Amino acid sequence: MKNFYCYLKNCCILFIFLPVIFFTSYKVASEHKTVSTGGIDTSGYHVVWSDEFSGDAVDTSNWNFETGGDGWGNHEQEYYQAANATVSDGNLVITGKKEEVQSNHYTSSRMTTKGKREFLYGKIEARIKIPVAQGLWPAFWMLGANIDKVSWPACGETDIMEHINTDSLLYGTLHWDNNGHVQKGDTLVFTPSDYHVYAVEWDSASIHWYLDGKKYHEVNISNNVNSTDEFHQPFYILLNLAMGGDWPGQTIDDSKLPAKMYIDYVRVYKKA
Repeated sequence: MKNFYCYLKNCCILFIFLPVIFFTSYKVASEHKTVSTGGIDTSGYHVVWSDEFSGDAVDTSNWNFETGGDGWGNHEQEYYQAANATVSDGNLVITGKKEEVQSNHYTSSRMTTKGKREFLYGKIEARIKIPVAQGLWPAFWMLGANIDKVSWPACGETDIMEHINTDSLLYGTLHWDNNGHVQKGDTLVFTPSDYHVYAVEWDSASIHWYLDGKKYHEVNISNNVNSTDEFHQPFYILLNLAMGGDWPGQTIDDSKLPAKMYIDYVRVYKKA
């Protein structure tokens, strides 16, 4: 009888603490998702800024919303507005919709850290899952913080991740001014619909592009070679989901809308 009593006692203890054990394990697993760097080597670096999107709304101390529907220099079809950017389950979610605003037939969001979080050199990365459909153009990129003074392309542009339509190519590109617009980029075949860590490693000598820790592109900027002085000044970060435009074309697959771009985190590291 004593053994049976001990058995019941142990079962009760297990029943009481099992939910606690389960919750703790779940919490650790959930937190691990935002700690993972997807194979990126961060040894020798420390985080100087990040947004883990752990709240319930976009943190406007980090981000600005750019608004409007004037084509954004690329004849894009969307109207950018803050309403299309939400935070849910630890992700920033940018949603492209079939929706009429002014003379635009689509809506989306375009966010920047301009004037709030600007960086010179470091490792800049984000873990993102992009939507894949004809006419979609998601991007994670940077612009020179002096754009209002010198305009584009003299401010410089670093495209960390761009993808168009339904192809399987990741684009990483640098744009700058050298007696006119010039660019240097490369591509990598990947599975675009999965979560990936997109990153650049940027110092005074070069800029390297990475997908999940694999380097696939490099541009030399040492001593302002080829008039690359733009890339020795602070830049700010942009996230957006464009719809239509000169590059992806003006045909948009409405059957795939609404389309969602998920950003798990954005992080900036500096050398320790």
